[in-house]
Amino acid sequence: MTIALYNTASRTTEDLRPVKDGHVGIYVCGATVQGEPHIGHLRSASVFDLLRRWLIYRGYSVTLVRNVTDIDDKILSKSVEEGRPWFAHAYKYERAFTSAYSALDIIPPSYEPRATGHITEMIELIDRLIDAGYAYPALDDSGDVYFAATSWADYGELTNQRLDDMEPANDSDMRGKKDARDFALWKAHKPGEPETASWPAPWGRGRPGWHIECSAMSTKYLGANFDIHGGGLDLRFPHHENELAQSRAAGDRFANIWMHSGLLNVGGDKMSKSLGNSVFASELFNSYSPLAVRYFLTGASYRSILEFSPEAMDRQTASLDRLANFLQRARQTLGEDAPALPNVDTAYSDRSVDVPAEFAAALDDDLGVPRALSVVFAKVSDGAKLLDSGQDRRTLATIVAEVELMLDILGVNPSAEAWAQGSSDVKVESALDSLVAALAARRAEAKAEKDFAAADAIRDNLAAAGIVIEDTADGYRYHVDGN
Repeated sequence: MTIALYNTASRTTEDLRPVKDGHVGIYVCGATVQGEPHIGHLRSASVFDLLRRWLIYRGYSVTLVRNVTDIDDKILSKSVEEGRPWFAHAYKYERAFTSAYSALDIIPPSYEPRATGHITEMIELIDRLIDAGYAYPALDDSGDVYFAATSWADYGELTNQRLDDMEPANDSDMRGKKDARDFALWKAHKPGEPETASWPAPWGRGRPGWHIECSAMSTKYLGANFDIHGGGLDLRFPHHENELAQSRAAGDRFANIWMHSGLLNVGGDKMSKSLGNSVFASELFNSYSPLAVRYFLTGASYRSILEFSPEAMDRQTASLDRLANFLQRARQTLGEDAPALPNVDTAYSDRSVDVPAEFAAALDDDLGVPRALSVVFAKVSDGAKLLDSGQDRRTLATIVAEVELMLDILGVNPSAEAWAQGSSDVKVESALDSLVAALAARRAEAKAEKDFAAADAIRDNLAAAGIVIEDTADGYRYHVDGN
């Protein structure tokens, strides 16, 4: 068994060869908690949660670190706009992100370090870079510290760029720099900024630059050389490029594989704040179930551009309904013979079945979800035939176990308790069961009395409400019609 992943740095698909046998260390760039989480944040979290689940299924222990950037220029400015202290502002939106991740049943990270809790490590890393000649205090004695991009010969290797071809950003500030392409490792405290948003350092009070945070936190928790660094494609440059340069310059091997989830388009355009077309988690969850959102985010190749639209959501929701309806009907039919639910918390060690070989081959090949889902739907088709024939309950139970295991690995098992706990589905299903049971009893009485018109009327009224009731040798069963 070999898992192959696309490495952005080498631009090739490479076999995963963990630094430590049997263990995979993953660092994922988390949120800068300046505002509400949007669908792009949710996609990245879903992608790396799927990777984690698959690695766990394949027998690896996994340490996943996802940071929180809780100090930043935007946090400072937006906290003023919204009228609260910067740390209260950051904490408010950190909780919003945690809530959104939880709604999507994202497994909590092994560690979730905040930038403000690791200032000491960042200062130590900056000191190492200055001592090695790759960083310098600002020429104007302001207290800023910069990484000298021209001093690192491999700068640009992650994004396949040459430094000579790079143009400084339009808003690049030359104050205190040797070169416009140098980037900040430490930002001096400025008049008007809260004193609480600064820390003492050898170069004067200030706060860390964005890029140094992730270099310091990833190596603290995963070591100087770890397996996978992940994030959204929009972070590739300059954030990840700068991380790689400063970490390598400091003497750390850093990440072996760089993985990036694709961007999102909304209405045919790239989602961006400047276009005002961001789709926020709160809006999504008001219109769709969290399960439907995660299914939409998971269904495409993780490196592809994902096109969001109500029509796309409706198509994916219909596919999800097909899966959910099959599993509901199958579990009703099997009753006590239905298999136990798969559980990632036990590393799937208590499973009664394995995933089909075709499914495993798809996910081993750079998380090939579209191919994996085709295996799921093929199994569902086989199971639906058994349901219709009413035969071979043992094979049906095996298919249900396989389907639910595959969907759980993908993070979208409709039968999983997490989805019911995240909504009112349990109470709704219980109430629906009771109502249908009462009507089914009345229908059975009518048929026993040969009042077939009344029995048909009950069946038709249920059908009009989207509930299909079917007679079997063991009594009745019903499902919600997913068209």
